[in-house]
Amino acid sequence: QVQLVESGGGLVQAGGSLRLSCAASGGTFSSLAMGWFRQAPGKEREFVAAITWSGGRTYYANSVKGRFTISRDNVKNTVYLQMNSLIPDDTAVYYCAANRRAGVLSTRINEYDYWGQGTQVAVSS
Repeated sequence: QVQLVESGGGLVQAGGSLRLSCAASGGTFSSLAMGWFRQAPGKEREFVAAITWSGGRTYYANSVKGRFTISRDNVKNTVYLQMNSLIPDDTAVYYCAANRRAGVLSTRINEYDYWGQGTQVAVSS
């Protein structure tokens, strides 16, 4: 069983940056594709970014492309989400997720096998 713990959320002004981290334990991290999702108040959870097991391929939602970067460190068993040029619409709880299909860049919630508890990001205008 894989456990995921997110950190790095907080309150930031529009235009600012945050880096989220997601530490994995209990499994073979390098055999997992990883994703980030977010859920704003009153809205459904949505895909943000995904990365394959090696970090060789990534995929982003159009709403964050060019502003967010997903990366991973398979030695530290951690996936990151660098968020730049933040806007108020980025306010949400951010979740990391793990997909046992290591080479798949999935945007679908039901294709991820493990989830973290989430970290809150708030962007003020």
